[in-house]
Amino acid sequence: MEVNIQELEGKIIATLEGELDTAAAIEVEQALQPLYHSDGHDVIIECEKLDYIASSGLRILLGILKGAKTTGSKVVLRNMNDDIKSVFSMTGLINLFDVE
Repeated sequence: MEVNIQELEGKIIATLEGELDTAAAIEVEQALQPLYHSDGHDVIIECEKLDYIASSGLRILLGILKGAKTTGSKVVLRNMNDDIKSVFSMTGLINLFDVE
């Protein structure tokens, strides 16, 4: 699992690549730690190369969303494939995030 974070035009963009399974969750959570405190910046989670997400990955993204909302920021999930989008739909979490 690879994570890349960059700031671009006042937004924080995190690119996720690979499988966000239980084994990768601890490492990914540490890598995404800066997103928990977005300090008013909108957060974009680029999911184009995300192949799989487990419940532990959903928990991480919910934590980022919670932190963003406290500062008035939004979290956008971008370019999800059909499998990832299906997981978010089945859990009802798709309604909590902005999806592009």
